[in-house]
Amino acid sequence: MDFKFPKDFWWGSAASGPQTEGVYEGDNKGDSIWDYWYEEEPEKFFDQVGPDTASAFYHKYKEDIQLMKQTGHNSFRTSIQWSRLIPEGVGEVNQEAVNFYNNVIDELLANDIEPFINLFHFDMPMKMQEKGGWENREVVEAYVEFAKTCFDLFGDRVKKWFTHNEPIVPVEGGYLYQFHYPNQVDMKKAVQVAYHEALASAKVIKAYHETDLEGEIGIILNLTPSYPRDENNEEDVKAAKIADAFFNRSFLDSSVKGEFPSDLIDLLDEIDYLPKIEDGDLEIIKNNTVDILGVNYYQPRRIKAKETEEGTENGFMPDNFFDNYEMPNRKMNPYRGWEIYEKGIYDILTDLRENYGNIKCFISENGMGVEGEERYINEDGQIDDDYRIEFVKDHLKYVHQALEEGSNVRGYHMWTCMDNWSWTNAYKNRYGFISVDLENERKRTIKKSGHWFNEMTKNNGF
Repeated sequence: MDFKFPKDFWWGSAASGPQTEGVYEGDNKGDSIWDYWYEEEPEKFFDQVGPDTASAFYHKYKEDIQLMKQTGHNSFRTSIQWSRLIPEGVGEVNQEAVNFYNNVIDELLANDIEPFINLFHFDMPMKMQEKGGWENREVVEAYVEFAKTCFDLFGDRVKKWFTHNEPIVPVEGGYLYQFHYPNQVDMKKAVQVAYHEALASAKVIKAYHETDLEGEIGIILNLTPSYPRDENNEEDVKAAKIADAFFNRSFLDSSVKGEFPSDLIDLLDEIDYLPKIEDGDLEIIKNNTVDILGVNYYQPRRIKAKETEEGTENGFMPDNFFDNYEMPNRKMNPYRGWEIYEKGIYDILTDLRENYGNIKCFISENGMGVEGEERYINEDGQIDDDYRIEFVKDHLKYVHQALEEGSNVRGYHMWTCMDNWSWTNAYKNRYGFISVDLENERKRTIKKSGHWFNEMTKNNGF
């Protein structure tokens, strides 16, 4: 065996409440922005499939946890939906939700699968969005109360907590590039939203550390390394550094170092886009950094110096400061339009080791979405997804190299366990170790990659 991993390495997958659970009569869930948006504009969603049915984890969790066991999981990350637990965003707790999440956590533990629980996965309760969502300071406080409720209810059994999944995505999707609700283009608001998410995270970490619970709390960041077109071109290097400040270091520095990148602050100050900050905020951010960092890695970002003219009719955008660069002969996942660059995972882990105190971390998502996987069904009804096995192996080789060089990386979670609903893309691209048949009562079948993952995790390597 060439690639051996430590014996207590966390193997498993990640998912989220809004992408797997579904919405059912009598579950008393409140609307999130996704439920609302789907009702308003179903045509925005691939094949008009909305979050109402998702992958039916709400009813199938027992079966699904058995399938996790059969695919080599010793850990699994999902999220608690704020709009399910506290339908109005504040106030009354939904007992149906408490029962459901208790059952899921207990079932995971009974099967020796450690629950990693995330608190916010893009699913702002609609009642909170009506108040401005993350633009509004009041919503930050409501979220802290929601988190404390989760710690009280489930913290006796859950030892791994995360404040946000990919907090940059609601910023990009909701306030810059229009792929999440509320679908605005307003960088000044985007900056305030990002700031409030960072503050909310620090406040929740503080609240957790004030309990007497024994566990760890962190954040999940999608780190997308920014590579300059030409390492020797000063302008390209500068542009890549700005992209990195916007999309990576904004949350990485605030979460791990307790401060925002000075180059980002200077740039925002220059264009008069600094967020509104209250007294004591920066101290809270400084003193409440993460215990553990989850790293989602899918693709690199290639950057060149600004060559096009950017209009500022909507005010400034990040794109005023750099251009994206299409590297010739890059390896692509054609379905997602994303570059596959395995070494990126090693570069991130090396950066964390060298520049972020070698913080305890794990790969919290890595995955390959493929459209039309039914093409690969064999005579036994199994999907032969050799391309996914190759993808995982090629990334794990680089994780292994980082480990050998002293990286504090503790695990690897794939996105995702079973094919799940993915925002406006719905079920267009499939990512799971387990297929979900939408036509046939969401029947589950383990793919070839799931069987491979089971063998690999048994051996702790390949």
